[in-house]
Amino acid sequence: MADSVHNTHHQKRPHAIFIAYPLQGHVIPSVHLAIKLASRGFKITFINTHSIHHQTSKAQPDSGSDPFAYVRESSGLDIDYATVSDGLPLEFDRSLNHDQFMASLLHVFSAHAEEVVGKVVKSSADTTPVTCIIADTFFVWPSQIAKKFGLLYVSFWTEPALVFTLYYHLDLLRKNGHFACQDVREDTIDYVPGVRAIEPKDMTSFLQETDTTSVCHHIIFNAFKDARGAHFHLCNTVEEIEAETISALQSKTPFYAIGPIFPSKFNKNIVATSLWSESDCTQWLNTRPQGSVLYVSFGSYAHVSKKDLIEIANGLLLSKVNFVWVLRPDIVSSDDTEPLPAGFREQVKDRAIVIPWCSQKAVLAHPAIGGFLTHCGWNSTLESIWCSVPMLCFPLLTDQFTNRKLVVDDWKIGINLCDRRAVSKEEVSEKINRLMDGKSRDEYRKAVVKVKKTLEDASTPNGSSEKNMDNFIKALKAKM
Repeated sequence: MADSVHNTHHQKRPHAIFIAYPLQGHVIPSVHLAIKLASRGFKITFINTHSIHHQTSKAQPDSGSDPFAYVRESSGLDIDYATVSDGLPLEFDRSLNHDQFMASLLHVFSAHAEEVVGKVVKSSADTTPVTCIIADTFFVWPSQIAKKFGLLYVSFWTEPALVFTLYYHLDLLRKNGHFACQDVREDTIDYVPGVRAIEPKDMTSFLQETDTTSVCHHIIFNAFKDARGAHFHLCNTVEEIEAETISALQSKTPFYAIGPIFPSKFNKNIVATSLWSESDCTQWLNTRPQGSVLYVSFGSYAHVSKKDLIEIANGLLLSKVNFVWVLRPDIVSSDDTEPLPAGFREQVKDRAIVIPWCSQKAVLAHPAIGGFLTHCGWNSTLESIWCSVPMLCFPLLTDQFTNRKLVVDDWKIGINLCDRRAVSKEEVSEKINRLMDGKSRDEYRKAVVKVKKTLEDASTPNGSSEKNMDNFIKALKAKM
């Protein structure tokens, strides 16, 4: 009798193998979602690629061989950790050789993923059997591997629901001549379920390109074919800020908005997730007046052309504002590690610091920050809103053009830097001052505080995101 009781206890407890997409912007919310699920009673086996593990260990040397060791000991969470090859040598430059890296994720990685899933399934069969795979929607293989091992597949989408729905309805865009055809239409798109209207220029960069044969296009096509085999979709967004889009998706597939996915203490990372070592600029920020500093960062992934970077640098010079600029060593290219104009650092040293990387949440949460010149990555967008910091938008790639539309057109909590025209230093300076000064500053600030309140409400015990998380767990257990 005791044995059968013991077994039913285990059957009721979900064990998820969580595989994070090996890019900085995907690893961060994946780690925090894993912790959140573990604190809800899941057993998690979290899997990073060797390369991501190597980079985070190098960036945070005291994180040891297991980044989850501290949460396991301090909170008693049941999280195992493993690493797997992405198919490329450890020291391979994935930034410089981006397409080769993506090709490896498209063609090679699934074999390694399948092997590690098989091992975990086998080794945990007698203790807490694996019930599901939680994997980034951008992987092209999870539903097939889940099927092979008789597991449920939970797809995790780290971008807004609007972007998900555009990819989900690729065939509609094709059929209507807005994607992947000879003469692409340039008029408003008003036929995607749950999307009132969107301009072609506000779709993701991949949906605007005429050559749809790139490796990234193949990843998107295959990933969204595979995603139709998912039993559940979790999305790092909030129902109230994308209500129509989410409701239309829910009529087609089990889709749960559970964002914003942050650590329980917003700017305290208890798990090493950063791929570069972080400079601490708190002391410097402490010496600056409230709301007087512009934070500048273009994220962890996309590149900026040398020409644009120089205009932005000169615009910052002209603007006279205080600023913190995070300048990744490979922002232009791994081959050009000092892309700033000669003498720039010297000219701004009294009112600015330029650093290679930082803890973005800690900087945005600092009272001295009054604006964010951003590439509009989704994590950056959510973090900026959470800290009530209005944005100056300079999207570069992928979902960032669509995120910009949400920020500027829909929520009105930011300004466009240049709307795809060439960047000029005069415009950079003028827009920075509009964001940071006077009446216009107060309007953006008021608007962003309102959206922040919506995000906060969703995160309370009775908020939509917490309820959605409860409903997801209930539905998952019912399917187990």
